[in-house]
Amino acid sequence: MQIDLRTVAIQPVRQTYDHLARRFGDKPASRYQEGSYDLQVVENMHYRPTWDPDQELYDPTLSRVRMKDWYTIRDPRQFYYSTYTLARARQQENVEANFDFVESRGLVDMLPDDLRQTALDVLVPLRHAAWGANLNNTFVCGYGYGTTFTQPCNYQAMDNLGIAQYLSRIGLLLGDVEALDAGKKAWMEAPAWQGLRRYVEDTLVVRDPVENFIAQNLALDGLLYPLVYQRIVDQEFASNGGQAIAMLCSFMRDWFDETRKWVDATVKTMAAESGENTEALEEWVRNWSDRAASALLPIAAIALKSEADEALAETMAAFKARLSKIGLSL
Repeated sequence: MQIDLRTVAIQPVRQTYDHLARRFGDKPASRYQEGSYDLQVVENMHYRPTWDPDQELYDPTLSRVRMKDWYTIRDPRQFYYSTYTLARARQQENVEANFDFVESRGLVDMLPDDLRQTALDVLVPLRHAAWGANLNNTFVCGYGYGTTFTQPCNYQAMDNLGIAQYLSRIGLLLGDVEALDAGKKAWMEAPAWQGLRRYVEDTLVVRDPVENFIAQNLALDGLLYPLVYQRIVDQEFASNGGQAIAMLCSFMRDWFDETRKWVDATVKTMAAESGENTEALEEWVRNWSDRAASALLPIAAIALKSEADEALAETMAAFKARLSKIGLSL
């Protein structure tokens, strides 16, 4: 008996969901598209917020920035839950390997005492700033509009929680529990930290979700991470025997390089929408970046002393160049 096997191609009735077909055409959608687009609740919300009955529960008019379609904002990383958690899991493995390497070889004991204390003075109080960033991004996720805009803010919030924990681990490794107590005391009382503390607390009460996004993710992070983790940790500390500290801070440096692309893409899309958007964004960037620079100068001086002004000027120049590439200027 002879049996002939044939392959039959069965065409699916639908290539994708209706809402994705309307946006991208009737073709198979990516997982990012399925997990991100047109998921914002727009109807059947039943009630207005009891704390502000003049607004909708999810209200695009909460911000001065207006978009005809909030889904023109796109995360270039194409993060949805699965890809985000997989990426961070791989990074977590690398960070754990760095901590194990430093601890197992006693590299902390080889650090000069003055350098170890300077690292504690600069890094440990920053865990409170990272906690503020967690709260701000959680707010943007809750009150922003459009899943492609708000979903990455939720991931950003969790990343900042992780950074706060890494900084706590660094404090415990370099100075035990007493270092965490000293860091909190510095955050609450030391004159050098009061500018940044006030900045963080002021952002916590900003009601416009896009302004909050600008104040935290563009203005503050855009100056803090290059200044602290690139200039101070990777250059100043590493060149003076603190290579182990640079290893422990590797996630912060890599994380900023990655998230900067998402922040830039988001702001560039908003600015390109209209002149009114550009005007609002430039106003916010100007106000908040000036405050951030003033707040960071005394912190930079803890590690860089007389070179702090020059380091901040270089960081600010790089920040202005970054803004020009996304359609904004100071």
